[in-house]
Amino acid sequence: MVRDRFLLIVLLVITALAALAVGLFFLRQGQQDYVSNDTPQGVVRNYVLALEKKDFQRAYGYLREGQGKPEFERFRQDFLARQLDISNTSVRIGETQPSGDDVLVGLVVIRSGGGPFSDVYRESGSAVLTRDAARAWKITSMPYPYWGWDWYNPQLLKPAP
Repeated sequence: MVRDRFLLIVLLVITALAALAVGLFFLRQGQQDYVSNDTPQGVVRNYVLALEKKDFQRAYGYLREGQGKPEFERFRQDFLARQLDISNTSVRIGETQPSGDDVLVGLVVIRSGGGPFSDVYRESGSAVLTRDAARAWKITSMPYPYWGWDWYNPQLLKPAP
């Protein structure tokens, strides 16, 4: 009888801890807010966050103007049709390094296989940003899956001979 009561108490404590963990998980998910666009890291963070929130208009606004920029509807469809699937991906934003007229922001793209026992892969990369005429930071390139392989691609922009 004492063992049954002890086992019941242990099970109740485990259940309460599990419920608390799940509750905290869901409470913390909605706390991502946009930051200032004054820094290259802020622009990259806001771009990724806008994509996660499916605020495609805002994300599209962070792209550099110029030849090869995808039309908004194409940009949106690349993510909605999961050609660019960010559902099992996150980004760790690192340091900024100047590179001529551009700035490189170090990134680590973290990809999950999707299952509870699948491996996590980390891939180092960089976002390239430049200032536009209004002195705002704009993204020139990002690693996959946050960027389409054919966006701004000079080989695809050449006219056919």
